[in-house]
Amino acid sequence: MDNDSLQQATSHSDPEMSRVLEDLLSRDEDITARAVARLHPRINAASSITRSVERSRMLAQYQERQAEFRRWRGRSGKLSGVAATSALADRDVRIAELESQVALLTASHVAMIRAVGELGGFSKWAQFYESYSGSRDRLAQLGALPEAAVELLPQRMPK
Repeated sequence: MDNDSLQQATSHSDPEMSRVLEDLLSRDEDITARAVARLHPRINAASSITRSVERSRMLAQYQERQAEFRRWRGRSGKLSGVAATSALADRDVRIAELESQVALLTASHVAMIRAVGELGGFSKWAQFYESYSGSRDRLAQLGALPEAAVELLPQRMPK
């Protein structure tokens, strides 16, 4: 769940708890039911959070987000918080670019193989890849090989 949808979902049920959780997350303090109860103006006991299904769910979501942030922070070495956030955003953009590129290459590869097959050269292409069975298997996993049933044409009677 991304940040915007998480905030929208949680702010309707208990906006004060959402604010406390966001505060703990931004300060990178351990998110626990006890910590939330200590900072929440109307909740005095951690059990008030753990016994409520909705509050417990909110707490678990924020704990998961905090664990993910900490994993990313650990990967970034000695980068500052701003630099780590920027690096993460850059990686997300790069991942999206690469996924788009793979989709384009897969589609163009399928089109090229179909064109070669229509021209009668598929057997030569298959022969080329015969010694590269691992590559051919990987192309099949990516969906880059055309799938078609071969139908025999009826025999023509000689004239």
